[in-house]
Amino acid sequence: MLSVEQITGDDDRIGDYRALTDVELRTRWEPPNGLFIAEGELVLRRALRAGFRLRSVLIDAKRVEQLADLPLAGVPVYAADQATLEEITGFHVHRGVLASFHRKPELSADAILASARRIAILEDINNHTNLGALFRSAAALGMDAVLLSPSCADPLYRRSVRVSMGEVFAVPYAQLHPWPDGLDRVREAGFTILALTPAADAVPIQRLTAAQRARPALLLGAEGPGLTAKALRASDAAVVIPMHRGVDSLNVANAAAVAFWELSRSEL
Repeated sequence: MLSVEQITGDDDRIGDYRALTDVELRTRWEPPNGLFIAEGELVLRRALRAGFRLRSVLIDAKRVEQLADLPLAGVPVYAADQATLEEITGFHVHRGVLASFHRKPELSADAILASARRIAILEDINNHTNLGALFRSAAALGMDAVLLSPSCADPLYRRSVRVSMGEVFAVPYAQLHPWPDGLDRVREAGFTILALTPAADAVPIQRLTAAQRARPALLLGAEGPGLTAKALRASDAAVVIPMHRGVDSLNVANAAAVAFWELSRSEL
């Protein structure tokens, strides 16, 4: 039987969950304090399975029994009605479950480069929905790890974690410093840096050589502006997904999924 404490209003014990829709506030609060918020029962379970240490749970009082099988001894579990949850968090918690977790120590880019064979490198991707979708595709379609430019959004921000369906926990990632000069270290580690771009001189991705496919590092830019000129110059080859009907590009998360599949299809 779970030990549950009822919450009827704002309470210092649930400070981790205040104002969850305020991106600026959460960005200032979560990483420096070494925590992140998981939304939904499935994501909570995947975070536990990935070895993250649970701080507390905030749950719709009607759903408490959904967590009865979890090893939550010693973990504070707070329950409230929907109106109180919305007052605390700033949004309608329709999944009914929120959990605060401790972050793990950050990985280094060098550790990832030493162990991975196929990686994605993201530049300036700070849309949390796109970032979460990218991680879900990376997990599903054979990418071993993700490197992030320092300007990318936090993969453990609540919306990114939710959109990834918790698959962000399955894909190792690290920041690559300095940017974009750090791309030289990627090349020195034996990777071929492939810049995904709609440029007219880009090579159709399905025509890459065996050598280019051996250890690919797919470089992806932000929605709209795409890759910066410096990042493009630092790449080894420009690649494109051929389009029909005059469409020039896809949403970055969709384009990434297509490219990930192409780069890993020999093993599927």
